[in-house]
Amino acid sequence: MAGVCDRAPDFLSPSGNQVLGPALGSVASLNCTAWVVSGPHCPLPSVQWLKDGLPLNNGSHYDLHEASWVKANLSEVLVSSVLGINLTSAEDYGAFTCSVQNISSFSFTLWRAGPVSHLAAVLASLLVLLVLLLAALFYVKCRLNVLLWYQDTYGEVEVNDGKLYDAYVSYSDSPEDRKFVNFILKPQLERRRGYKLFLDDRDLLPRAEPSADLLVNLSRCRRLIVVLSDAFLGRAWCSHSFREGLCRLLELTRRPIFITFEGQRREPAHPALHLLRQHRHLVTLLRWKPGSVVRRTPSSDFWKELQLALPRKVQYRAMEGDPQTRLQDDKDPMLVVRGRLPEGGTLDPELDPDPEGDLGVRRPVFGKPSAPPCASGVSLGEGRGSEVDVSDLGSRNYSARTDFYCLVSKDDM
Repeated sequence: MAGVCDRAPDFLSPSGNQVLGPALGSVASLNCTAWVVSGPHCPLPSVQWLKDGLPLNNGSHYDLHEASWVKANLSEVLVSSVLGINLTSAEDYGAFTCSVQNISSFSFTLWRAGPVSHLAAVLASLLVLLVLLLAALFYVKCRLNVLLWYQDTYGEVEVNDGKLYDAYVSYSDSPEDRKFVNFILKPQLERRRGYKLFLDDRDLLPRAEPSADLLVNLSRCRRLIVVLSDAFLGRAWCSHSFREGLCRLLELTRRPIFITFEGQRREPAHPALHLLRQHRHLVTLLRWKPGSVVRRTPSSDFWKELQLALPRKVQYRAMEGDPQTRLQDDKDPMLVVRGRLPEGGTLDPELDPDPEGDLGVRRPVFGKPSAPPCASGVSLGEGRGSEVDVSDLGSRNYSARTDFYCLVSKDDM
């Protein structure tokens, strides 16, 4: 029977040597449970705890709970011992061994865990914060440039829409407004940006109702720019029926642009300005700082925001003319002819966008004239070619012409 009693216990807990790192000031519970062989000739099972190889004394830092259960056939006994350790100092840490009948044992090694290092988390947080700050700075500094690039690259091209002008500019006839429109706004948009403006200093909405001229002119323009100065706000419809007038403008044009002047009004804000701020999602509201022409460079935010509100400008070759206007108000075939025309030849119909001509009658352009042309100062001899060199007319650039013309003689007049 001695051989049976010497059989090693079957440990349920722990399943092997364990290493634990409880924090200082906590309580560690070590559970040692095993099945031990039982019999009439076997000694009673016992559990012994060791610390660093020495028997554990019954100090105030330890709390020991033991229990045992006998199997129904009395062949085995389940022995359980739970050791509670109150970790109050560094001396309470060490290697604790659970030994059953001095036959088999498992160890629990307790080591003192150092303070939790938050360095990695702090560095990651700082990195994320830095990225967010850089993104915010980039958004503030380069937002308009990115939007302009996107508009110039992927924006909608408004061509062949029957419009002759890019913007209708409405302003009052005061000297300050005329100076702003003619010496600041118009040169910047037409000369530097290439837009085509229609200027009008008449009342935009007399009696808050659109006039026939306004309807016609707005239908020829892609955008509406209103110079909302003090003189403009002094008009009757701005003071009494601006809400109704704004509704009319929103029906007539696409997202009107209002230019206000900072620091002009010293009295409380005009009701029209308050209404425009409430409807920023329907209009474009820009602010100009008077007296700061030097600082309002072409690259300033004011001009960038204004350009974003205006149609996208298409880059075109000078020989072909402006594609946004050449098919609407320019019917002269010479403006769109590409290349040189051979002598004595006629205009290729494929190169002529308007084969009927300006007058609705198809006539040869560079061939032999049906009747001798008359021009002051020019005489054509009998049977002789024209003394005027027309061989390079096909390659000349007429894209800058904005009105029609014809050559007449004194007799025609």
